[in-house]
Amino acid sequence: MAAISGGKTYHHGDLRNALIGAAVDLACEGGPERVVLREAARRVGVSPTAAYRHFEGRCELLAAVRDHARRALADSMERAAARVPGADDPALAAEARLAAVCRGYVAFAVEQPGLYRSAFGAPRTAPGDGDHGAEGGTAEVRAFTLLTDALGAVAATARPPRASRPAADAAAWSAVHGLSLLLLEGPLRRLPAQRRDDVVDSTLAMVVSGTRNP
Repeated sequence: MAAISGGKTYHHGDLRNALIGAAVDLACEGGPERVVLREAARRVGVSPTAAYRHFEGRCELLAAVRDHARRALADSMERAAARVPGADDPALAAEARLAAVCRGYVAFAVEQPGLYRSAFGAPRTAPGDGDHGAEGGTAEVRAFTLLTDALGAVAATARPPRASRPAADAAAWSAVHGLSLLLLEGPLRRLPAQRRDDVVDSTLAMVVSGTRNP
């Protein structure tokens, strides 16, 4: 975690990161709506005035939480891909990695709903607000890059090799993002665990099979 854990009294060191850590904890508890600068300051044991020296307001703190959440999402995707066993067939290995990357995306949404919602629901700061610009941009594209790279590997290992289908990355992203939202807030949220797993497996199989079509 880039930020230190919240919920602890602040004594010395990097107050900015302490506030981000507290805000991340708040997001885990209740999503972006739960993130309030004054509450983050209270949790680390400093005055709101001290907090406002590092963040101009709630939107800027939410932007920092959003960047953290997007990095955590990408980490989940990478961990899932790392668990895929090796395969002698490069094409099968590439398809397994694609499915794993997508599974890591959905798993993060289900296991960390508050952070997942914060990754996409927190407002952006305007240009010049704070110092998140470059880091935020990297956090935003890393998860998408993992997906597009996995799709590219599937195309490259096909026999014969082929170019990726037009807009395949957007289609795959839409599938896993839409499924995640349905599992969190839509009609699928009350599914029992086994049924939910079946739905996830079917959706990922659809994503992978879609890469095989001419």
